[in-house]
Amino acid sequence: MNPTVIVVHGGGASNISKDRKERVRQGIVRAATAGYNILKEGGSAVDAVEGAVTVLEDDPEFNAGCGSVLNENGEVEMDASIMNGKDLSAGAVSAVRCVANPIKLARLVMEKTPHCFLTDQGAAKFAAAMGLPAVPGEQLVTERNVKRLEKEKHEKGAQKSDHQKSLGTVGAVAVDCRGNVAYATSTGGIVNKLAGRVGDTPCIGSGGYADNDIGAISTTGHGESILKVNLARLTLFHVEQGKTLEEAADMSLGYMKSKVKGVGGVILVNQAGDWAAKWTSTSMPWAAAKDGRLHSGIDLGETNVTDLP
Repeated sequence: MNPTVIVVHGGGASNISKDRKERVRQGIVRAATAGYNILKEGGSAVDAVEGAVTVLEDDPEFNAGCGSVLNENGEVEMDASIMNGKDLSAGAVSAVRCVANPIKLARLVMEKTPHCFLTDQGAAKFAAAMGLPAVPGEQLVTERNVKRLEKEKHEKGAQKSDHQKSLGTVGAVAVDCRGNVAYATSTGGIVNKLAGRVGDTPCIGSGGYADNDIGAISTTGHGESILKVNLARLTLFHVEQGKTLEEAADMSLGYMKSKVKGVGGVILVNQAGDWAAKWTSTSMPWAAAKDGRLHSGIDLGETNVTDLP
């Protein structure tokens, strides 16, 4: 029996206000616990990462699903991807609008089509054909995100660097009792983005990657920067070269920062049950469950450890 582990993240963030911190912490812990319970019952790594990310998509505190940020037109456009390290099968969707859980749609692309990636109208048609319920677009719009869009448009004159904007994504990586690894990543993107903008999240090798022989990774941060350096695959390349998960994460995040001034974060697991959570953004809510213990944190140098129920 392999050690079962799941790690989740709630996105790299510039700063999380005090009143939100506790809600964010609870959301991350809920997601990790849900994923770990799936693994404990013998579920697959793919089941576990999908389950954990679904919890985060359903939580308005996170920039995915019903908490997604709004594009320039005040609409929600979401991206997601998932990958099975056993055979490198992968599924991704981008610019999807009226789906509550884009990660479920990405998994259907992986398992029910010969393709890896569907976008926009094609993805919507496929979702309908698969019986995924459509939700009205406005149901995914939160008051907080309406205010964030207004603030962003208002401040546009004072051009804050794109790199430091809200870097919210959610993601999960897991290894199951059969030694298979998987990742899932989902996001609403960047506030006030152009309609049709797609970041790293649905791009295999940037937003995440999973290969049983190396490990699984989910990334978060400035999407354009992550795309330019292929952050997920770059990190796993360092692992292939013999680096520990933490060393590999530090090297690739350091490279992205020095090369394109991009900040972000990564979570990783491998077949041996090792895991890591690293970031260069101000904070990154994360939680890891292994051996009946739950580790979690938000800011650098902060780790809470509790027993899982």
